[in-house]
Formats: sequence, C-alpha cells, structure tokens
Amino acid sequence: MKSTGRTLSLGCLLLLLPLLAQAGGNTLLIPAPGTCSLNSAPEDLADAVAACQLAAENGDLQAEYELGEFYYDGKRTERDFDQALKWFEQASLKGHAQAQYRLGMMFFRGEAVPANSVQAYIILKMAAVNGSDEAMDSADMIAEQMPREQLELAGQVLGQIFRNYLLELQSSDNLSPFAP
Repeated sequence: MKSTGRTLSLGCLLLLLPLLAQAGGNTLLIPAPGTCSLNSAPEDLADAVAACQLAAENGDLQAEYELGEFYYDGKRTERDFDQALKWFEQASLKGHAQAQYRLGMMFFRGEAVPANSVQAYIILKMAAVNGSDEAMDSADMIAEQMPREQLELAGQVLGQIFRNYLLELQSSDNLSPFAP
C-alpha cells in the first residue's frame, strides 16, 4: 500500500469532518471519540461507570483501559484485580500499550493471576513495541531476574508472534512485509 503524504493528510481531514460538524466548526471542541470519563462527581459516578462499561462492552478500546485503571487503582471504588485484569486483557488484545503494560506488571506481581515472569516479559515486550517506554524498562528489569531458560522460552514465543505477524501482513497485501 503506497500513499503520498498529501493523500494521507487529505484522508485524515476527511475523517475529521463529521467531528468538526458535531463541534459546530470549533476545532477546539472536537469531541474525543471512544472515551469515557470516570472523573465525575461522586453522585454521578455510578452513571459514569455504567456508561463506560457499556462503551467497553461495545468494544471501545479506551473505555476498556479506563475501566481497568478504575478497578486497578481503587481510588474511587474498591480495588478489584479481577475486574482490572478483565478490562486490561480486552484492551491489550487490541494493542493498547498502557493496558499491556499494566497487564504485564500484574503477571509479574501475581495480581489476580499466578506470578509468571515469562508471561510478564512477553506482554511487556509487546507493550514496548506498541510504544510504552516504561514497559521496555520493566521488561529489561524482569529479564535480569529471569533464568536463562525462561528468557530463551520468552524469546521463542516472541519470535513466533513476530513470524505470525509478518505472515499475516504478507497474506493481507500479497506482498512482502519488507517491500517499500
């Protein structure tokens, strides 16, 4: 798939037109699609959680992450690692780097799951690939504590994930994933 920067910019602008119309033409008021706000007043929190949960159940990536954070930190509700795990897993499967970071650390610490350094390392490496710097640092820290055999196993799994990814890219475009 080849596209020029001009075509890409035009495509992005076309995607923003409905949002601009929704905001009355004021570009500073473009609504943030796919987010939920759990920073509401205490009396509105139940409704905010319900709305966020509905969005997450409908596949909203950011809502899934926000619910994971809400239940993980326990500042506005009782801490619930099982719920946090559920929502972080959902967002992680869709490539949300911060959700992957949280999930990886939950596996490392054994929060709602048995502690598993190999699984934690793999998830944190995926989070790093998706843009989380703190995940890269945490993966390196975990790697220093892992026996060589576990690190080799994690490397094999990551290698297989990467090979599957390249095969998927190749089959979707019928091109080499390394073609310019």
